[in-house]
Amino acid sequence: MEIFKIKKDIPFMSYGRLTTAISLITFILAIFFLAHRGLNLGVDFTGGTIIEVSYPETADLGKIREVVDTLGHKEATVQNFGSSHDVLIRLPLKEGVTKAQLSEQVLAALTEKTPGVEMRRVELVGSQVGQELYENGALALLLVSVGIVAYLALRFEWRFAVAAIVANMHDVVIILGFFAFFQWEFNLTVLAAILAVLGYSVNESVVVFDRVRENFRKMRKASVPDVINNAITATMSRTVITHAMTQTMVCSMLLFGGEVLHNFALALTIGILFGIYSSVLVASPVAMWLGVSRANLMGNTEKKSDVEAMP
Repeated sequence: MEIFKIKKDIPFMSYGRLTTAISLITFILAIFFLAHRGLNLGVDFTGGTIIEVSYPETADLGKIREVVDTLGHKEATVQNFGSSHDVLIRLPLKEGVTKAQLSEQVLAALTEKTPGVEMRRVELVGSQVGQELYENGALALLLVSVGIVAYLALRFEWRFAVAAIVANMHDVVIILGFFAFFQWEFNLTVLAAILAVLGYSVNESVVVFDRVRENFRKMRKASVPDVINNAITATMSRTVITHAMTQTMVCSMLLFGGEVLHNFALALTIGILFGIYSSVLVASPVAMWLGVSRANLMGNTEKKSDVEAMP
């Protein structure tokens, strides 16, 4: 399906140095903010107290947040849990305050505003558990990256694998850089969004690389930049449709999904925007500079075809 068709190839590769320089600058800035400010880790990673309360009527999350803020817990997370009557409150660790004291303070403040609030459960998430989640999350990112490299190396060629993983790591670091700069809470849902972006971004790279391989068969006299330019231009309509529809869905979650989905949708929004850029204007130039050529992809296939075509 195509909503438009570009007749003349766009010379993307002629801007390769500029786009790669922009990517390098944003990458370095993201690394700087990560090193200087660090991530604002949520209760999932740092540990804290989880309190579940039940209201006789539909809970007003805005008022509950105000009550929790007045107690000095500015970084607390308040969300519905199961139904509109049940609320889950996540509070970070606080020195000198036990789990029982904290839950009593919160319940007393909530009851003062809305009589009839019932405490369902109180759980303590230890820092050790949070550290394990942090390490397992980093391991998950590593394994996904290794899997992507192995897949692309087997399907295409190692130069494409390196180019794709450079583009994907670019997207991941940019997302982390945004969260470090604005000090948005980094929790398990954000980690899930980053893993989703890795798969989403590599899909776009595979589409472009697959068209590049086809072009090497068809455009025998064309140069490598011309082959890549034609591949990107030919898939442009598909790229616009796919990303527009995906971004529409993610933006709806960002605007209407509430606090629970906000950071998840935020990470996806950043990842999709930079994923479009990196798949086209980072992965392809890197593959070209690594020396990808018609011989790399078509050498063995062409030799076999030439032999079969001999009289």
